[in-house]
Amino acid sequence: MTDATIRLTTAQAIIRYLDSQYIVVDGVQMRLCGGGFGIFGHGNVTCLGEALYDHRDTLPLYRGQNEQGMGFAAAAYAKQWLRQRFMFCTASAGPGTANLLTSAALAHANRLPVLMLCGDTFLTRLPDPVLQQLEHFGNPTFGVNDAFKSVSRYWDRITHPAQIMQSLPAALSTMLDPADCGPAFIGLPQDVQGWTYDYPEAFFAKRVHHIRRAAPDEDDVAAAVALLKGAARPMIIAGGGVQYSGAVAELTAFAEAHQIPVVETIAGRANMLADHPLNCGPIGVTGSDSANAVAEKADVILAVGTRLQDFTTGSWTAFAKDAKIIGLNAARHDAIKHMSAPVVGDAKRGLAAMALDDYAAPTDWTSFAQSARAKWDAYVAENVAPGNRPNSYAQAIGVVNDLCDPRDRIVAAAGGLPAEVTANWRTLDIGTVDVEFGFSCMGYEIAGGWGARIAQAEREPDADTIVFTGDGSYLLMNSDIYSSVLTGKKLIILVLDNGGFAVINKLQNNTGNESFNNLIADTPTATAPFAVDFEAHAVAMGAAAETVANPAELGEAFKRAKASDKTYVICMQVDPYEGWTTEGHAWWEVGTPHISGSNRVTEAHEDWESSRPKQRKGI
Repeated sequence: MTDATIRLTTAQAIIRYLDSQYIVVDGVQMRLCGGGFGIFGHGNVTCLGEALYDHRDTLPLYRGQNEQGMGFAAAAYAKQWLRQRFMFCTASAGPGTANLLTSAALAHANRLPVLMLCGDTFLTRLPDPVLQQLEHFGNPTFGVNDAFKSVSRYWDRITHPAQIMQSLPAALSTMLDPADCGPAFIGLPQDVQGWTYDYPEAFFAKRVHHIRRAAPDEDDVAAAVALLKGAARPMIIAGGGVQYSGAVAELTAFAEAHQIPVVETIAGRANMLADHPLNCGPIGVTGSDSANAVAEKADVILAVGTRLQDFTTGSWTAFAKDAKIIGLNAARHDAIKHMSAPVVGDAKRGLAAMALDDYAAPTDWTSFAQSARAKWDAYVAENVAPGNRPNSYAQAIGVVNDLCDPRDRIVAAAGGLPAEVTANWRTLDIGTVDVEFGFSCMGYEIAGGWGARIAQAEREPDADTIVFTGDGSYLLMNSDIYSSVLTGKKLIILVLDNGGFAVINKLQNNTGNESFNNLIADTPTATAPFAVDFEAHAVAMGAAAETVANPAELGEAFKRAKASDKTYVICMQVDPYEGWTTEGHAWWEVGTPHISGSNRVTEAHEDWESSRPKQRKGI
């Protein structure tokens, strides 16, 4: 190592450092950072913008339309790359940065690496108060950027150019850590961005990273093996961490060797193909009768790569109270939940370490699970089939499922579609489903689809990214239709219009409440309700679009969308009341009024609470 230095601004040094970081994915060396998403303002254009211009060929900068959408796109990009690569987001000081808060929370909840490089107020305070600065009278160091501390895995504010030599490696290390993975936030005061420093040239030397695979503790493994060998009714929960670990083959081989039924979480959808004989379907609140029937009877549960969210556990009513849980997870926080026997380590290594010898689950247990799955498959087939009934989400899902290519990627998020996709989608290939339900965030669908398509184009350019969205999410955030057209990253977007927030209206009704402020028709302040022309709106942003009347027309439109060379939006109205998937649901704890002037609300509360005795109380 030499003592040679190079004088750079803080911003120039940050971008030069990112440009020199690499990783090997499937035997191919590539840049760790795939580029970034940016909207410039006075807080980042003059210095960070200048630095990014000089690296525009190696770190492509995608111009966003909304900072929140940029964050969603970056999260979806990281998910498509299985957390092996990331993108940065840059926003100006003030509202531009504040718009990233929601997407930072989404990345945090989903354990996804996103780097945020955001403008900040002047360190010298000489021009204070500056445009868009929030002044806290008793604490002049406190500002908008401090809000990111609760939604970041790593947070820093650069107050001297030399600090990035510690901050950037720490941020990247956090984003690549399987246990601590999540968003990293770096606040960049506007003056500090342009300050210079004589950086060691060695800081910018090419570095090839790898993602750590922690081996589990031998004693923990032995305890888990003993539990599994003594199981009469074992079950595996396959979470999203199975894919991030690259452990799909190992999990499948482990299940096959010991004939253990497997259920999938929402994040773990597409860990196994739909027709695998040990795949018992999705578990939990938005799950399947088959998976929930297995979960209810299982005596030992191997939870692999899952954070055991309430939709997975049925708010902890899905399992027998005396069932033993083994938590195989890279994160200790997740491995110990509900007094699980923890196996803290990489899923691939953990599964390899669990030597069960010739143990196999009893044949009557495996047969029970397979019989339950066969019944669920029959229900789904009927549920998604077109017929003489109102249009439904399930029917649209069935049409796309029948016509899409195996490697097409499915993207959905908040509202009713995550439940309907999770329950009704039949996996055609591994790792092809992105149902964002970690944060259940409206608006992720189209922006996330754009980010997923950017990543997909780098890996599988012949596959399509297919977005399912409701009218509510579309109206919340749709501008990345324009982004996809602008950047040539084709999406197929299905806008399924049920006239408002229909799934929350369903919850409202199911808890005894009257329909109120969810469906447009039930919004008292909507004095002139009308249907949005989603087709015309999408066309105005440069997409091809059409409106269809029924699933049969949807199928023909989808074929045209597949043949199109640009973003294609298909709109179809669905019934807000009929056609919901009614089977497969586990209990979900929601707050209901203990007293009410409405007998319906009181009765619904009593009915809801009747399932509470099944709830595990932290054990």
